[in-house]
Amino acid sequence: MYEELEVVILRRDLPEHELLAGDVGAVVGVYDSGGYEVEFTAPEGETVAVVTLGEADIRRQKPHEILHVRPLARAAG
Repeated sequence: MYEELEVVILRRDLPEHELLAGDVGAVVGVYDSGGYEVEFTAPEGETVAVVTLGEADIRRQKPHEILHVRPLARAAG
């Protein structure tokens, strides 16, 4: 179970939200049913997406992982 404000890693691509597996988000809501509201932001703080996800869609950060950034498709043009 995850807690509010916990940093999580997306396990699968969500192209409808311009998100890729490995993107980093923060849990902003925890549902009694087991789902999570996760916010993904750009480095300057702009919200890219807020998505309702299940336990299987996210994971915790592992030791010795490194964060990285990538351009959003809508900003790349």
